[in-house]
Amino acid sequence: MSPSPRDPARATSRRVTMRDVAHAAGVSQALVSIVFRGAPGAGEQTREHVLKVAAELGYRRDERARLLRQGASRLLGVAFEAGQPFHGELVDGLHVAARALGRDVVLAAVTAHRDEADAVEGLLRDRCEALVLLGGALPEQRLEHIAQELPVVSVTRRLESPAVASVATDDHRGAVLAVEHLAGLGHRRIAYLEAGRAAGGDRRRAGWAEAVAAAGLGAEAIVEPADASEAGGAAALDRLLARDPAPTAVVAFNDRCAAGVVGQALATGLAVPRDLSVVGFDDSAQARLPYLDLTTLAQDPALLARTAVELAVAPRDAAPAAHVELGTRLVVRDSTGPPRTRDPDRPDAR
Repeated sequence: MSPSPRDPARATSRRVTMRDVAHAAGVSQALVSIVFRGAPGAGEQTREHVLKVAAELGYRRDERARLLRQGASRLLGVAFEAGQPFHGELVDGLHVAARALGRDVVLAAVTAHRDEADAVEGLLRDRCEALVLLGGALPEQRLEHIAQELPVVSVTRRLESPAVASVATDDHRGAVLAVEHLAGLGHRRIAYLEAGRAAGGDRRRAGWAEAVAAAGLGAEAIVEPADASEAGGAAALDRLLARDPAPTAVVAFNDRCAAGVVGQALATGLAVPRDLSVVGFDDSAQARLPYLDLTTLAQDPALLARTAVELAVAPRDAAPAAHVELGTRLVVRDSTGPPRTRDPDRPDAR
């Protein structure tokens, strides 16, 4: 069946234009423009007719082009790690907060085959009015260079640059709370799984080290390299279990890493928390899964996102960029408990 004369664009599967609408409606393109802009100059019947034809053709206004012509894209560019569940929660919060302030969000994922620098360059090409970087490890000097052109906000990575704004949870305090909880349960050998250059990692390790020293546990403390993934947590636990004595508790960099620890512990015949207590960080949706029920330090993704958007759209002036630190709290679930008492009649007991 041949296409309808009212369907000129669909006949070639191309994008429907304002000219197509004018042709199909039997009016001028200028009149169609008046209708779409809601400007005076078109009668009510004509307006309804043009809008009906546009809907039939599937016409959509190019809002991005219109805003760019006005000199403001109203777009917030967001770079995030595709493999991090907590970043997914942050992205959801950013969409909600941006919509409330009349902005839209453009996403650029960081993946195994696309690094953060490429993701940021893509957002700059999209002519976003501000950048919001979730985590991230771009050099501060590079961020300051970008900030000369448009606002840049770092989320979960604490910065002190006068040019780049940031909002992060108090990672140091969170790690202190984790150690105090485990020490209060009676644990003496508390390991920390670090994640290299991951956002917040230095402060979490520093808080852990301060807390184990304050509890008089520094001589038995262990720092084990890992990363922010389940596989990293599982591999790190294997190395910890090869130690003699092995730790009775683990503070992992994040919930994903902690999930890997729990899974590997169960795979090797250990019970959580009877044989090994595990603490994560984020209180992500993953931590709340029934089979994990993970004790963790809570971050508030909605508040982090809302604060980031507010910083991104704030008027630019000569004042230094703002740096906001949000509180955290310990959420105790079933992955932590007192260490198992050594049974002298069971040589396998730890």
